[in-house]
Amino acid sequence: MRETPQELEELQALLDASLSRSTSHLRSIVTERTLDAEQLTRVLTGMCVLALSTVTAKGEPRISGADGHFLHGRWVFGTARGAAKARHLAARPVASVAHMRGEDLGVFTHGTVEILNPQDGEPAADWPDLLAYLKDFYGENAFDWDNDVVYFRLHPHWMTVFAPDLAKLTS
Repeated sequence: MRETPQELEELQALLDASLSRSTSHLRSIVTERTLDAEQLTRVLTGMCVLALSTVTAKGEPRISGADGHFLHGRWVFGTARGAAKARHLAARPVASVAHMRGEDLGVFTHGTVEILNPQDGEPAADWPDLLAYLKDFYGENAFDWDNDVVYFRLHPHWMTVFAPDLAKLTS
């Protein structure tokens, strides 16, 4: 868990607000079968496979997989600089992601993305720390970190979690 107390408070507020704005159908499924912010950050460690949804120039949805890392209450994910999803996100910086583990966990998030390491322009202020984390995870020489990969952070405006049995996720 890398989240500060303030980040946990913000994440909890987002989870609560998102559920309260959801349909009665979704609330009937998720209420009493969810995690709080602290529990969620303890479950989402390491690399989590994401289903990442972007939008084409014609407004058509596209879905693909991405390695996701839940850091400081936000999803961070990367792809090749030349990938279609990288072009979609650069032109239309909105995305939805889902991380699911069978019937035991579903984390669904919608928001806007920020490019963390643009080729032109300044990287995010915390990029050096994130890059150190990613190099530690994938290996120092896994990529040409400046030219091969682009990383994004999803700033969520909506997020909900389905987890009927926390014990299954922590055992």
